[in-house]
Amino acid sequence: MKMLIFVLLCMAAWSAQASETVITQLQDGYRADGAGAFSADRGKQMWTQSFIQKKSGKPVQCASCHTASISQVGSHIRTGKIIEPMAVSVNGLRFNDAEKIEKWFLRNCKWTLGRECSVQEKGDFLSYFQSE
Repeated sequence: MKMLIFVLLCMAAWSAQASETVITQLQDGYRADGAGAFSADRGKQMWTQSFIQKKSGKPVQCASCHTASISQVGSHIRTGKIIEPMAVSVNGLRFNDAEKIEKWFLRNCKWTLGRECSVQEKGDFLSYFQSE
């Protein structure tokens, strides 16, 4: 039992470290594309900002599906599908694949904001996800 716990702790530490590496690489790319300094506070502010969804005409936020606390489990407001926490400290596995991160930014930004997120916004969001 102790060995299993040890292995799980090692895997969690490796996942968090791998996530930090992927996030840093993405943010470096965003800076190369013109982004400035990233801010977890700006990411958090955008997280709870309301946008009018084009299809429904209703206000939505990132927090509508993911919850206001990025360390909590959310659910999609339309389908009810469970969404794992966004905080790196709680769910390090979420940020181990740059392609998936970009795919979900594209999909979720278009659905929520009605447009693609800028490189600045993506970097701010990633900073926010690392901060909790």
